[in-house]
Amino acid sequence: MAFDIRGKKAIIMLILEILKEYTDENHRLSQQDIIKKLRMEHGVECDRRTVKSNIEFLQELDYDIVREGKYYLASREFDDVELRMLIDSVLFSRALSQDQASRLIAKLKNFGNKYFDAKVEHVSNLPALFHADNKQTMIALDALNDAISLGRKVSFTYNRYGLDFNLHPRREKPYIVNPYHLVANMGRYYLIGNYDKYDDISHYRLEKITSIKILEEKVKPIKELKGLARGFDLPKYLAENIYMYTGPVINVKIKTSIKLMDELVDWFGDRFYVAAKDEDSMVVAVKCNEKAIKYWALQYADQVEILEPASLRASLLATAKNMCSKYEDGLKK
Repeated sequence: MAFDIRGKKAIIMLILEILKEYTDENHRLSQQDIIKKLRMEHGVECDRRTVKSNIEFLQELDYDIVREGKYYLASREFDDVELRMLIDSVLFSRALSQDQASRLIAKLKNFGNKYFDAKVEHVSNLPALFHADNKQTMIALDALNDAISLGRKVSFTYNRYGLDFNLHPRREKPYIVNPYHLVANMGRYYLIGNYDKYDDISHYRLEKITSIKILEEKVKPIKELKGLARGFDLPKYLAENIYMYTGPVINVKIKTSIKLMDELVDWFGDRFYVAAKDEDSMVVAVKCNEKAIKYWALQYADQVEILEPASLRASLLATAKNMCSKYEDGLKK
């Protein structure tokens, strides 16, 4: 970092930067080490007394600088574990483009010291992971944050992937949406809102949003939507909408092994209950999006049986027969 040195006041900032960059509990600097780095990296000359007095001043400013023989910065904005969690969340986010993810990871690394870089050298190469192609995602995120804060509607183009792996508008006319919440789910960002033409909740993936504009018109109050007179319960909504499909929510009863309890909690949190159980099996009741629970049941097909509703059982049976037919035909060839 380059500093305009116009006097002794700048030295305190240089000392702080050196402590941030080179020290932690396992890496410490003596006064002489700090003097040497000031000279070699910044062309600044000072003595031991200046270093000591500036560090004491930083301590008075509540910087957690510890002296145990040598000096080190004991705490900073994020510790290494917190930084790694943030970096991993960016790395595996499907809402960001590769360039956006790379830039954001580089910025996060700057919150650590030089020794932190060595700890994340093995972070997987970004091109090997799937990242969104839409470089307007951050623009959409910023605009939606503002729109939600201002209580204003938005318009945008909503896209889908074509056979060329590029985004193409679903239609020419822009979507007019009342924005209420932004959520991260399974590595993707979603806008939860209301398509202005209807009276229900819908959601949109941010990486598929382009050409967003904040409108002057105020949002439709969420309590005016169907079934939301008492307000909107976001955790309940996410538990009922695994995979973030749109469509009706239904009551479902599922027979499964007690051993599947971990997976049930992973998917539905505490928003289901055990209606019956014996030594090895149980019946659980849950509310979930109709399409989502069908594909969830197919995912765990050898471990679960949908008991109710009958319409869902029939739909799963038809799908299973279709699958059997395809694979049986394939084996005969």
